[in-house]
Order: sequence, then structure tokens, then C-alpha cells
Amino acid sequence: MAITAAMIKELRERTGAGMSDCKAVLVEVEGDISKAIDVLREKGLAKAAKKAGRIAAEGLVKAAVSADMKSAAIVEVNSETDFVAKNEKFVNFVTEVANMVLNNNVATIEELKALPFASEPSKTVEEVLTEKISVIGENLSIRRLVKMTTDGLIASYTHGGGKIVVLVELDSTNDKALEVGKNVAMQIAAVNPEYISMDEVSEEAKAKERDILMTQAKNENPEKPDNIIEKMIIGRLNKQLKSICLLEQDYVKDPDVTVGKYVKSELGSEKAIKSFIRFETGEGIEKKEENFAEEVAKQLQN
Repeated sequence: MAITAAMIKELRERTGAGMSDCKAVLVEVEGDISKAIDVLREKGLAKAAKKAGRIAAEGLVKAAVSADMKSAAIVEVNSETDFVAKNEKFVNFVTEVANMVLNNNVATIEELKALPFASEPSKTVEEVLTEKISVIGENLSIRRLVKMTTDGLIASYTHGGGKIVVLVELDSTNDKALEVGKNVAMQIAAVNPEYISMDEVSEEAKAKERDILMTQAKNENPEKPDNIIEKMIIGRLNKQLKSICLLEQDYVKDPDVTVGKYVKSELGSEKAIKSFIRFETGEGIEKKEENFAEEVAKQLQN
């Protein structure tokens, strides 16, 4: 399989490894990005295996929450520049789209685009979007949406004016629930966990992580026997799993306790945190970087 500049660029952005290492590993695994990430981690060359890739696109994420806090929606609309993302007309458009998702039964972008636009019902969302593209002069795209409903309460947190938005579903109507939910949402925005608790991590995922850490430790300590290596990685594995599980993370506002302990002390049970959704503007989308592209192209010629 031919290894392209785009593949090397993606792998470098997702791992922080050097270009030559990325190219060599991609050749080794015949272009499989997921395998390449694992190999780089095993070799200790990956600074971080980011699930979604580096943030590389502009735009805005907006949330809309119902008055009773039992339903909420998030949408992401992308633009080409950060300047446009701060444009009042663009911000108002995204806000209205978020409210439309909240107030309508839509599950896909296509369904949303077909709806009459709330403030201009003679036009569809898609038609208004096309007009915005023409007026603003940049390509705009409604990238994703999600709606959350609950019998409990939903707390929300917006960071950076719409760079990151988090919704937290709470199985509680305690007076403190929304405050706790917002604090937990801030934690999620800052630390970006993948799971609520260790119970959600599959045995397959744990085994994969164990294998990666085992290979990494062997490469770092080739003289040590496997039984010693296995003991060495127990702590590393637990640390890695805790780092991706919300309730096991150190609480950013009080590092002396975990998030789980904080939630339990305020709401009586860790299980009060039922689910969460985190959107970060542009995650996983590449932005054109001409100088970097030239650098990769030269690397491919070597």
C-alpha cells in the first residue's frame, strides 16, 4: 500500500511522533493507522494516542437546554477561520440550529437540514446555510449533532465561548445536582475521559492496553524477564485506566479526592453521574498547513 503525506500527517498529529518514525511504522503495518498508533506506543515513540486527533478546524459548538433541564442538544458547525467563528451572524445561526435540534425530533444532519428554519420558515435549514456561506464568504458545515433526554437532570458547561461543550446526565434531582453536574462537566472539558468508570472498560480494551504497555516495557528493559516486566506494568496499567475513567480521575478542584468521591459526598452515590457527551470544535478535522505538507512531501521522497 502506498504511504501518503496525509497518512503521515495524521499519524504525527495523533501521536506526536517524528515524521520519519511515522513513515517507517506506516510502511511496517501497511498503512493501518490504528496499528501504527499501537506500534509507536509500544516503542515509546508516541507522546499521546489521541482518539480523535489534534484539533485542527475552526467553528463553534453550541448547547441548548430545556427549561426543566430534562432535555438538551449540542451541535457543531464548522467554519474555515476563527474570525468567522466569532462573527455575530454565524454565532446566531449556530444558536438557532442548536435550539431547533432541541425542539425537534431529528437524529441526523440530513433531517435537520430539511426542517423549516425557525426564524425564516419559508426556507429550510440547508437553504439558510447556503445563504450564510454566500454572505460570509467561507465554507460552513453542520458537522454533527446530538440530543440527550433524561428523567433526572442535565447539566451543561461551555468553555472558551463554544470551543468545548459538555452535557452531563444526572440520575438525581437533589438541590445540589446541577451544581455538581456543572463541576463534573468542567472536569470532563478539561481532562476528556473516555468512560464514566472502570466498569465500562471492556476486558478486550484492558488486554490491548496491557499488551501495549508490556511491549513498551520490554523495549525499555530488554534484560528483564517477563515475570518482572508483568509486575512492572501493573502500576502503569492502573494509572492509564484511571486517567481515562471519569470517576477514578483526581478531581481538578480538589486533587486530594477523586471525582467519584466528590460526587458521592454531594449526591450520595457515584452512580448519580449517568452519562456525558463532550464536543470539542474541530476534533479530528485537518486544517491546511502548507509548510507542513511540503515538509512531509520531502520526507516521502527520502
